[in-house]
Amino acid sequence: MAVVKVIELLSESTNGWEAAVQEAVNEASKTIKNIKSVYVSNMQAIVENNKVVNYRLNVKISFVVDSE
Repeated sequence: MAVVKVIELLSESTNGWEAAVQEAVNEASKTIKNIKSVYVSNMQAIVENNKVVNYRLNVKISFVVDSE
């Protein structure tokens, strides 16, 4: 039987939403194997001088845990 675990991370990037998601996956993959999906919620953009300068996300990353 496969077991799926979920962790929650906060991520940010100056290069957009997709880059923030990828940053979360990159960081999680340093210690977690078998990442299967990313659920994105609570998107926030930081604005300075009428320009978006930072993109922030809450993400939940699910991964399969070996049952052996």
